[in-house]
Amino acid sequence: MVTRDDSGFDRGWASAYHCAPMLTSRLPERVEPYKLVAHAEHLEGLVALAEMTRLAEEIGAQSGDAQVWMDFAIDSQGRREIHGHLEAELQLPCRRCLEPMATQVESDFRLGMVTSDALAGELPSTHEPVLVENEQLNLLAVVEDELILSLPQVVYHDEAECAVSRDQLNSGEATDESASAPASPFDVLRQIKGKP
Repeated sequence: MVTRDDSGFDRGWASAYHCAPMLTSRLPERVEPYKLVAHAEHLEGLVALAEMTRLAEEIGAQSGDAQVWMDFAIDSQGRREIHGHLEAELQLPCRRCLEPMATQVESDFRLGMVTSDALAGELPSTHEPVLVENEQLNLLAVVEDELILSLPQVVYHDEAECAVSRDQLNSGEATDESASAPASPFDVLRQIKGKP
């Protein structure tokens, strides 16, 4: 499990997000975030992983959905922000055998809405900038950004489940049997003929 923010988005309020029933509705692709902030709206829903092309470039094509919860609010300094949490099961390549393995990824995030790169530089370190253009926000891109930022650096199968053992990696041996072939071609011939 990977969590990027320890501020506890879903750990307060009796852990409402972990207790919530499975989400079934889809998040809209685009929203008008300033209107959502003005009404302190809460959005929750699913985003299809198959639609995330940049994520696919990083780790390969995915299926299933990310579950996302977002609160739109104004913080104590008057900044418009999105406080959110997401969860997804991704198929990530094992660093040893390169076969995909199911990995649960979670992220708590706090986004500060900005209309330019210059304003992004004014945000505190607690907020990541999210660019709002023409009073529209692409939620699919926001969720995809958060998933990419939350990817673990490396993942491994348990050794018992992995096609490549740690010993093979350390010694540089290949996984196929040809790597352990005898050095002499005559030894190979003797083995084929069944002679000692």
